[in-house]
Order: sequence, then C-alpha cells, then structure tokens
Amino acid sequence: MEGITKTFGQGAAAFQALKGVDLSIDRGDFVAVMGPSGSGKSTTMNILGCLDVPTTGRFRFRGVEVQDLARDQRSLLRRRYLGFVFQGFNLLARTSALENVELPLLYRGEKKKQRREAAERSLDLVGLLPWADHTPAELSGGQQQRVAIARALVTDPDVLLADEPTGNLDTERSLEIMELLTDLNKTGITILMVTHEEEMAQFAKTIVHFRDGLVERIDRGLKSHVHAPGGEHA
Repeated sequence: MEGITKTFGQGAAAFQALKGVDLSIDRGDFVAVMGPSGSGKSTTMNILGCLDVPTTGRFRFRGVEVQDLARDQRSLLRRRYLGFVFQGFNLLARTSALENVELPLLYRGEKKKQRREAAERSLDLVGLLPWADHTPAELSGGQQQRVAIARALVTDPDVLLADEPTGNLDTERSLEIMELLTDLNKTGITILMVTHEEEMAQFAKTIVHFRDGLVERIDRGLKSHVHAPGGEHA
C-alpha cells in the first residue's frame, strides 16, 4: 500500500478514514492490526481484502494494481487468493459443518465429489473431521470458529484475513484458535488479523498499530508463538 487514502461521503459530510497509509506485508507473515475504534484498521483490511478500493494511492497484490481492477476482477482475485474469517462465524444454521465448508466451492461451480473431498481435508486440517455432520448448534463457539476457518481454507488461499476471530470466544477457546492460526501460518499462509486483544496480537510476527487514519508504528520480528520455547523468534 502506497499513499492510501479513503474518504467516505462528500462535501461537508466527508470523512477521511485513511490519510496516507504506507504498508508492506511480506508473503508468509502473520500480521496483527490494532488500534482504537475509528483508527482506520477495518478500512485498511477491507482494501487489503479487495472488498474496497482506495480513494487515492496504490495497492499492489502479487504485482497487480488492485485499484485499477473492475469489481468483477477484484471478486475473482478474492475467490482465487483470499480467505475470510469473521468474528460472528457466519455459518448456515441448518447446514452441517461439511456443507458449510463446501459453500465457497459450490459458488465456484465445482462438482460434488471434489467439493466433499476438499471440505473433508479442510475440516481435518482444523481437527474437526469427526464433527463433519454436526450443525452449528451442536458445536461449541470454538468449534464453530474452526469450521469458519476451514471454510476460508477450502479454496487453498494464499492469504487469510481474520476480523476479530476471537471476539466472541472465552479465553481458553481464543487461545485454541490462535494456536490454530499459528500452525496454519507455519505452512506458509499469510495471515492478516484485526484484534483489540493485546494477548492475541502477541501470537503475530508483526503488529501494525493504527491511529487517526495512519500507521502509528509497526513492531516487527515478534515471537511467532506466544509460548515459543527458549524465546524463539520468527
């Protein structure tokens, strides 16, 4: 991101959410994005996730100038390279875990056999294959978030964007989800996570602090795991 600004509204009602953000994220990084409400972190994540475009400035993803893409082109880019995890899980209530995970592949038009095999692999990756036939109501909050992560992973994305992934969980379940994200990051997936929780941010390799529409500071070279033995660093 180079010189990224984002303005909502026009004239006297205009609000500048981003005021010239410069931010570079390396492949394979685990980035926690922090800051008070209204600091610009969510707007930045929407741009990084190709859900929105900047008012001015340049955003390059894998060498592609995203701000120059049409909406359909950005949709294809998201579908191919990005996975999304939300605070509220966003699972279909009357649908099994397996069927929830299959959904992105259904939208892609993939055949039933391929969808099922990929969804089973993804559930196995998050340790929930034995619960494949359970509906969300039959799962704990932590298990539901694991299903949501499996759904994000089923398309084999390069980047996983997580918006407050532990916001609806107790401390024990939150730590389980962060352990899972850490393990996924070790496989090479780039992770971008918005969080208000300092304890959860400590799992990241890089913490980006936002304030008043700008990057206030960047802490790099953090421990890749909050419980890493011997003070091991990423």
